[in-house]
Amino acid sequence: LFTSQGCSSCPPADANLATLATRPDILALSFGVTYWDQLGWKDTFAQKAFTARQQDYAKGLGHDGVWTPQEVVNGRTDVVGTTLGEIEGALRKAPAAPGPAIQIAAGQARVSITAGQRLTRPAQVWLVRYEPQVVRVPVKRGENGGKTLPLTHVVRELTKLGDYAGGQASYALPAAANGALSTAVLIQSGAGGPILAAGRG
Repeated sequence: LFTSQGCSSCPPADANLATLATRPDILALSFGVTYWDQLGWKDTFAQKAFTARQQDYAKGLGHDGVWTPQEVVNGRTDVVGTTLGEIEGALRKAPAAPGPAIQIAAGQARVSITAGQRLTRPAQVWLVRYEPQVVRVPVKRGENGGKTLPLTHVVRELTKLGDYAGGQASYALPAAANGALSTAVLIQSGAGGPILAAGRG
């Protein structure tokens, strides 16, 4: 979910993401974007890298621009995130592709990918660290001024570990700035492309 604390349309989408996050078959992630920051409230979790990621998805999905709240499903389709039924429909239409298994060995600071088919072009391997618990943010100004927003699986770190061409591979796992964060790894077919596999530790 691409969202912003300064967007009045986003709280229903944040709530939908919280519902999806309870499902063990879904990795639900919340990315705060920066382009609402000049409208009265600076999102406390937004990063330029997250806005750039959404812009990459816009290109990959054939859109002219970006908006919030946008729910991207496996990099293959997207919907406005305010209606849970539409998100569930998108999940059915864009199931996860069977990709290589990802093993995250936090104690050994390594990420291992088991043998997968050779790819026609290298994919990207991304490390995602996110808040495992709901974070409640009091918003003092802007469209959501006076509200306290509950946010789920807020992404705090997004790091490219390297490229992946198929087969077996291993990557160093950078030390976390905050040890309380949860860890996930994504294999993505290029910037803004489909998610080929995902794992969490």
